[in-house]
Formats: sequence, C-alpha cells, structure tokens
Amino acid sequence: MRFSANIGFLYTDRPLLDRIRAAADQGFEAVEMHWPYDIPSQEVKAALDACSLPVLGINTPVGSQPGDFGLAAIAGREAEFRESFAMSLAYARAIGASAIHCMAGVADPDAAMPVFLANLDHAARLAAEDNITLLLEPINQRDKPGYMLRNTAHALRVIRELGHGNVKLMFDCYHVQVTEGDVTKRFEAALPFIGHVQIAAAPSRQEPDGGELDYDYVLSAMKALGYAGWIGAEYKPHGRTEDGLAWLPAWKDKFHA
Repeated sequence: MRFSANIGFLYTDRPLLDRIRAAADQGFEAVEMHWPYDIPSQEVKAALDACSLPVLGINTPVGSQPGDFGLAAIAGREAEFRESFAMSLAYARAIGASAIHCMAGVADPDAAMPVFLANLDHAARLAAEDNITLLLEPINQRDKPGYMLRNTAHALRVIRELGHGNVKLMFDCYHVQVTEGDVTKRFEAALPFIGHVQIAAAPSRQEPDGGELDYDYVLSAMKALGYAGWIGAEYKPHGRTEDGLAWLPAWKDKFHA
C-alpha cells in the first residue's frame, strides 16, 4: 500500500502547483485533486513531471447553481453533466489521471436512480477508451445533507447494476465510519469493487492518527485481506499540513512491505 496526498485539502496555504512539490518533498508518492480546472492542464502536467509524481484522480465539477454538489444524478441537467464530464475526461487525459470521481449531487436516492445510471453508463463508456476508472463515493449526510449516494450498499448496487469494469467504489473510511461504522467488515464485503481508499480521523476529519478510528488496525486488516492499492490522505489538517505528518513515514515503513 502506498500513500497519496489529496491536495484539495492538504497544503491549502499555497497555490495548487506548489502543493504538488510539497507533497513530493514530504514523502507522498502520488497526489489526487478535487477541482483543478482553473489551472491549465499543461501547467499541472509539467509540475507533476518535475516531481516524477503520478496523479490518481480528479472530481467532476459540482455544477453552476447554488447548492450544487455534483450533477450525475440530477434530472433535467443531463446535458450539463455530459458536457462537464467531457471536460473532466479531457483534463484527466491531459494530466495522466487514472480516475475521475463522478459526483452524484443532492437528490432523492430512489427518484434519481434512472438518471444516475444513464449518466454513468455514458461516462463509463467514454472513460474506458482511455483506461480511466470512474469512482463513486458515498458521502455522509451530516457533512452534505441530501447527497444522493449515501452508503456503501447503495454505491455497490449502482456498480453491480451498471456492470462496467471501470466503475469502482471510493471507500472513504471517514464517510463510512460516520454513516455506517464497522469499517473493516464493510471493506471486506466491498473489496472486489473498491478502486481507491481514503483516510481521515473520525469524527473530526483531521489527521488520521487521531480520533476514534485506529488506522494501524484498519490498514493492517486491509493489507491482510490483500489490498495493495493506494491510500489517499483526504483530511483537513488542524494546522499546517507539514506539522501533522508524523504518521506518514511510520505507516510507509509498516505498510509498504
């Protein structure tokens, strides 16, 4: 298992391109981003190449209207989603990203399901041409009330129904803990469909070496189950990012082998 820095949350005291260098300098082996679209893709690619750092993924845009938090499940805005997804796909291709997190949006889970499935089917077929994975992430209702994709079972139902090999689950341990608990058992059940893992303390969403989740135990369990993918650090530092990274070298030593 290797560790990536989500520079949507980490190193936010500096411009995006400087965050890439900081992540590389401080021991992360990849980065992932939220919405880098304001920066020309060629500049991001140059910064990544200068650090020899891969980029794992980006998010689809949240949308243009107040309250938007993704468009993939929003009825009546299919054309807007498909246009924004085409932009995300082109950007991911340009910077070498291997995944795109398709944000569902705020909607009723049952009523929105047909739109969500149709939009994801369209997006998955396009992404497959570039060997890019689509990630679906359930988000807890405390942080984002009304978010359409609400738990791991819901996401797995969507993935199974779609039947595309390049649609996977983003297993964010923080969101799973807040919504469902029983993190390692839920991970084990979902493992064949997991495309990426993210970590943060619960309930604070700060550095992962605090809070009620024991990541020494959780990551050890994941490793024992055979997971050898990336672990994304997507948390909100309590201060400067670099001042809270004591966990990183220790966990790299423990979980690389």
